[in-house]
Amino acid sequence: MDNEESMDECKMKNDKIAKDKNSCLLGPLSPAERREEAFDIRKDAARFYKNQPLVHHPCNGDEDRYPNKIASYTKAFPHNQLGEVNIQAYNKYLKALETGDPNDFEKIPLGGVVKLVNPQGAYAFELVGPDSHQLVIPAPPAFSSAEIAGEMVELYWQALARDIPFNIYNQDPLTNDAAKELSSLPVFRGPKKNGLVTTGTLFRGNLQGDLTGPYISQFLWKDVPFVSTKIIQRYRTTVPGDDHLTSYDDWLAVQNGSSPPTPNRFDPLPRYIRNGRDLGEWVHRDSSIDGGLIACYILLSFGRQALDPSNPYFNSATQVGFTTFGPPHILDFVTRASRPAIEAVWFQKWLVHRSLRPEEFGGRIQNQKSGVDYPINPVVLNSEALAETFNKFGTYLLPQAYAEGAPAHPSYVSGHAALIGAMVTILKAYFNESFVIPDPVVASSDGLSLIPYEGPPLTIGGELNKLASNISIGRSFGGIHYRNDYFDGIMLGESMAIGIMRDYRKTYNEFFKGFSLTKFDGTKITI
Repeated sequence: MDNEESMDECKMKNDKIAKDKNSCLLGPLSPAERREEAFDIRKDAARFYKNQPLVHHPCNGDEDRYPNKIASYTKAFPHNQLGEVNIQAYNKYLKALETGDPNDFEKIPLGGVVKLVNPQGAYAFELVGPDSHQLVIPAPPAFSSAEIAGEMVELYWQALARDIPFNIYNQDPLTNDAAKELSSLPVFRGPKKNGLVTTGTLFRGNLQGDLTGPYISQFLWKDVPFVSTKIIQRYRTTVPGDDHLTSYDDWLAVQNGSSPPTPNRFDPLPRYIRNGRDLGEWVHRDSSIDGGLIACYILLSFGRQALDPSNPYFNSATQVGFTTFGPPHILDFVTRASRPAIEAVWFQKWLVHRSLRPEEFGGRIQNQKSGVDYPINPVVLNSEALAETFNKFGTYLLPQAYAEGAPAHPSYVSGHAALIGAMVTILKAYFNESFVIPDPVVASSDGLSLIPYEGPPLTIGGELNKLASNISIGRSFGGIHYRNDYFDGIMLGESMAIGIMRDYRKTYNEFFKGFSLTKFDGTKITI
């Protein structure tokens, strides 16, 4: 064994280091013992995932059901005049996904200048938490189902209601009409009160806290402490009526990968989020970690009493947390959870479901109304929301808040939902979910000021859940995601975050009983 030490020689060196009286090392473990324990922690985590049962990933069968791929994501590929994809191009795309060969991805025919967003991200491995391919989500509703038709009805209403302030939903005829029609749908997963959608539950999430207080979470309104200043949460938004891709020629060009035919038009005044258009624009321009990061900054400003009581330093007489269980630890975990969560989404988007965007579904509806026979459920075809859209825009296309429409990757599930789902799960583990948020506020109808909120107490747990719903459903206000993308997406992010915290559980020296939190389904767990 030239230039290599034998195992016995290596052991002798390790023993010498361990017994070296000149070493300045203090601690319960020698270097050799420390190295062995670090190895065991990593090995145990790897073995845990290796021993998990193999999983089956269900899909709705639409890709095989329709040879012309009308129920599959095809944006950015070449299409015919009906917006139906070129099958040869689609098959080359499927081949690349099947082989995973980077060279095959370079051979996918595109229809214009828009490029696919990172399909190879679906193959990435992560070294902490579950592998993205081990997490399972339900299949999305089928193209012909009453459920997806109902979700399209909701999206048409959301597009029509973009400019109505949340705090006057109960007064506006359009939002009252929306609530009435959504109440009548045979299948609808949105929240209800006494079996009905009301203006108080309209377009809201299904989580604990979502129906308490204002539509928008306090974490998207309150000032954000940053270094030695504060960030005022007034944001650039688009002007009322700034809707796009409502002409068939524009819609078809964008399906073929053309640049947006018209740009977004912006309000000269920054505003607090006060309606669906503002919320949609916030999640149009944010980076992947912004929502969780600003919530973390705000929570840390509440002081020690806002921390989860299971924090080992909560009642310490001599220490405070920092590297562990303090701000660097919490901030790291909030952002750390985001990339593994989006990897899990990218796997589901590209390698399992490849589901069409609402923007694409709107084109199918337009063609159906023009005489093309598609298996679209009459729930949406006969809806008041669709009729109102045609009266306003002259087509049955789903109006998009973003000039470019949806991004160039499949719909199910929502990346924003999984990202914020993971980050909120981390925050619920580190902070006291029952802590009442001080000095709550609500935006004025014009979005230019904040006024004191008066109503039931708003807790950290409830407002974090609401933040997850706001950021997820904000993409629906943009016209680019369905409700099922939101709900199943946050659950996927939650699963990833729980796995990350489980893997780190054994790395701490402190007396620690484990991370405790309330899951999105209301279950209380300790990790």
